[in-house]
Amino acid sequence: MAFNLVYKRYGERSILIEWPSVIDKKTLFDVLAFKDKILENNIKSVVNITHAYNSLLITYEKNIIDFESQCSTLKKIYNQNATYEQPKFKQWKIPVCYDAVFGIDLEQMSKAKNCSKKDIIKRHSQAVYTVYFIGFLPGFLYLGGLDETLYFPRKDTPRLKIEKGAVAIGGHQTGVYPNESPGGWNIIGNTPIPFFDVKKENPCFASSGDRIEFYPISLNKHHEIKTRVDAGDY
Repeated sequence: MAFNLVYKRYGERSILIEWPSVIDKKTLFDVLAFKDKILENNIKSVVNITHAYNSLLITYEKNIIDFESQCSTLKKIYNQNATYEQPKFKQWKIPVCYDAVFGIDLEQMSKAKNCSKKDIIKRHSQAVYTVYFIGFLPGFLYLGGLDETLYFPRKDTPRLKIEKGAVAIGGHQTGVYPNESPGGWNIIGNTPIPFFDVKKENPCFASSGDRIEFYPISLNKHHEIKTRVDAGDY
């Protein structure tokens, strides 16, 4: 499926390519396919390619002198008839403790939505999420697929410190804070599984296109897994 793409200058050395402003899997797979085509063409002047929900940012080694010519090259690559085989994406099952010790915003969400905390947990853990891209923090997965009934606005005033592993909802998204950091999302639980480990060959285990499933665990089970993770035995 070919999309009507928009090519824009982005500074002196970059081109931003935009897809229609829709977050869905077809768009994601087309973004990833175009990214792979560019890499396969081995354009030596390209030093970095970054993707988001519906865009590619291509950065070159030197300033772009002829913008139209560069865009023409990219358009030819996009329209190449090479058969794109969709990668075999992985599916990850992530344990989450939704206990009140961790789910510090569950009560507020429950009252605002006139929905029980048990039902919020059920809906959050029954969905299968797609990893669209990784950003904001190393290992922070932007996930699509949140149940619409759980959409909840970000906080007007972000917290200065959110615990590592915090599972949260912000607007139409859910995600996990890979490290302690400030943040404005609503915290509903915590996972003991590290989402970013600089000591590993692949610091972040997941990739764009992968699937994520959350499943509820008890507070005791969280402590048990966390102990094993800290000991390097998980």
